[in-house]
Amino acid sequence: MNLSDLIFTGFNRRVAALDKRTGEIVWQQKLPKGQQYVTLLLEGGVLIVAVDGYMYGLDALTGDQRWFNEMAGFGTGVTSLASVNGSAQNPAAAAAAKAAAHSSDSAPPGHSG
Repeated sequence: MNLSDLIFTGFNRRVAALDKRTGEIVWQQKLPKGQQYVTLLLEGGVLIVAVDGYMYGLDALTGDQRWFNEMAGFGTGVTSLASVNGSAQNPAAAAAAKAAAHSSDSAPPGHSG
């Protein structure tokens, strides 16, 4: 199975990879720390998971934990994740961003778009 065959979901301290064609669970992981809201970011072969201030790096193909960081002092709540590669895997979003940047470059002086 390849990464392109999977979709990922997370809630209530649980993370799962599903086969995007069938919806079958390929792997699932109950994270030891955290309580509720799960934020996910796929970065290469690592699924970055944030749960109530705790960060995990999971192998995206197997769900095995590669690393853990308690993020001491950062607090809890909904987490924002970003990566320089985050939009590169979405060609439609990249094309839209490029088109928007191009149209704002050609706007008349004093016009903000």
